[in-house]
Amino acid sequence: MPDLSHGDENDAAVNALRSAVMRLGRRLKHQRVDESLSPTEMSVLGTLARCGHATPGELARKEHVQPPSMTRIVALLEAKGLVRLEPHPDDRRQKVVSQTEQAEAMLEESRRKRNVWLTSLAEGLDEDEWAKLRAAAPVLEKLAHL
Repeated sequence: MPDLSHGDENDAAVNALRSAVMRLGRRLKHQRVDESLSPTEMSVLGTLARCGHATPGELARKEHVQPPSMTRIVALLEAKGLVRLEPHPDDRRQKVVSQTEQAEAMLEESRRKRNVWLTSLAEGLDEDEWAKLRAAAPVLEKLAHL
């Protein structure tokens, strides 16, 4: 059980974390490879990269959007050649969405570009700050997936 006796310190840390993550996220969004894709479309492709494939309903839940919205997003991505729809192996009423090789290559280039940008930004950190960043990264990753 976490120690909640540091309420004001924890509140201040959460506030600073929220602000920093939002600013950094906005700046990272500008480091895109394909400006024709919306942040939501990129997020869907990232989710497919992590999970392999999913039904539109599963994607809607993972992306926190309504199923009709996800149906439109998947249709746009399919029209751009970034996803393919295949019959569901167990339920003929459903489709399974997976990313194409084109999407994989685009995501890899996007990750590379963002990592280069973030690495150049982090060059201003000293060794102690790098150690803290390395220690914080798994915690931030956990928070991102809760």
